[in-house]
Amino acid sequence: MSFSSEVKSELALIERESCCQKAQLAAMIQLLSSLTIGNGGLQLMIRSENPTVAKTIWKLIKKIYNVDTQLSVIKKAKLKKNGIYVIRVLNETRHILEDLELWTQNGLQNSPTNQLIKNDCCAQSYLAGCFMAAGSINSPIKTDYHLEIATNAEDHAVYIQRVMKKLNLPSKMIQRRNKYVVYIKQSDLITDFLAHIGATDSLFAYAEIKIQRDYMNSITRLENCATANDVKSIQAGEKQILAIEKISNIRGLENIDEKLREVAFLRLEFPDASINELAQEYELRTGIILSKSGMKHRLNKLEELAEKL
Repeated sequence: MSFSSEVKSELALIERESCCQKAQLAAMIQLLSSLTIGNGGLQLMIRSENPTVAKTIWKLIKKIYNVDTQLSVIKKAKLKKNGIYVIRVLNETRHILEDLELWTQNGLQNSPTNQLIKNDCCAQSYLAGCFMAAGSINSPIKTDYHLEIATNAEDHAVYIQRVMKKLNLPSKMIQRRNKYVVYIKQSDLITDFLAHIGATDSLFAYAEIKIQRDYMNSITRLENCATANDVKSIQAGEKQILAIEKISNIRGLENIDEKLREVAFLRLEFPDASINELAQEYELRTGIILSKSGMKHRLNKLEELAEKL
């Protein structure tokens, strides 16, 4: 099961207040339904490939309106493909749409009125319905954080953005083929979204996996940094040894300043040591504290002397 399906399964188990149930159902009908004309007049046909989503819609319609419905499954031609679950609302279609504020005196609307989501709990339930019907979220295992909701109408996408903004969830919108996609890419905003729609278990799972992955990435970065520093130390040490050997061959180490001579012999004895390690070894041998910068200064002096020679 994908992470998106896990979130939707969790949302299906949440018992919401009656006003919130209407907000959730309005979003799902808006995104998944079409109107048809049958023998009994207007009929609402709702289609979903997700059985959990289809069951949630069917239960909400029966619970809120207690109308006649038909549930059927259309098998796809391709093998190993999910069926399409079709719910037909056979009566009271216009009453349902009007009650959900999707049908006003101006006709069918691409989004409900603001009255439906005036309370934060209803706005949260509306987004929960949007996500169940047409939302997806990348697994936190991936580094590409992404949550989106796709709709056919641009003004509906703008409405979804407005609902998100009401809950302090800034989002962006793009057009992808014939769809308008509202999306969030920041991981902290995605966790806020999951909290708002009530997917608490998914929120904790998302946060835990993200923390573990970020921790491992930090360890990897530190290891890479340490490796890079080791390589730099070795390269610097090789350069310093070449300089010391040049001084030894041309002038002789016994003929240079005593402080430089001590450091030169130390470097020859510990060719792979870092400057800090050399400074510590110097203190152990002489009892004199020499800082890292002091050790680096003497080694630079040896290189300068070699260049002059």
